[in-house]
Amino acid sequence: MQPRLVLKQMEIGSMMNFVYLVGCAKTRQAAVVDPAWDIPFIRDTAQEMGLEIGHVFLTHGHPDHINGLPELVEATHARVHLHSLEAAYMRQMAAQFGVPEVFVDLVTGNYEAVSDGEEIMLGELPVRVLHTPGHTPGSVCYLAWDSLFSGDTLFINACGRVDLPGSDPAAMWFSLNRRLAALDDGTVIYPGHNYGGRRSSTIGEQRRSNPYMQYESEQEFVRDMGGD
Repeated sequence: MQPRLVLKQMEIGSMMNFVYLVGCAKTRQAAVVDPAWDIPFIRDTAQEMGLEIGHVFLTHGHPDHINGLPELVEATHARVHLHSLEAAYMRQMAAQFGVPEVFVDLVTGNYEAVSDGEEIMLGELPVRVLHTPGHTPGSVCYLAWDSLFSGDTLFINACGRVDLPGSDPAAMWFSLNRRLAALDDGTVIYPGHNYGGRRSSTIGEQRRSNPYMQYESEQEFVRDMGGD
């Protein structure tokens, strides 16, 4: 029998970020996906749900998704999971994003590198890592049974920007139209921002309605996204 997933979606901050608590119903072991903006609220919510925060899953390293990380780690000693390409990107881009080097050092000096296809156990709940570059080099999604935490890769009827430093429209095309499109139609998408007028969708719905998942041609996608 599959362990039941516990899930809490929280819209926090001035940029309509979604932060998630995801955990194992049996063991109550939990992770925070992209901790930002209001760590006391996130911790209070976890406590009310009877969840113990032992992990942090970072989808990518932009400041609006990680600005609460040092505070959360200090309070919980949670293990931080981040793709190694993203750690290098964060160090490279810190000045351009106005992120203090001391903050980047705290984040990138205290993480466990994840790789594509790796499974992380939350108690008895397996969470699979999907490397989905495009928005950033080390962007990842996390798949817990049929729940996909898609960060800034896939939004409801949209996708993450590919005009930022480190973005790659060709990689985004593959991530959307080959990698994520291949998931089961019933996979539930939980995005990194409340940009789509809905809080969730499914892969099947997005394959039919999301214009950025309608491209068979990488070249056409890159052209339409303003690339060469």
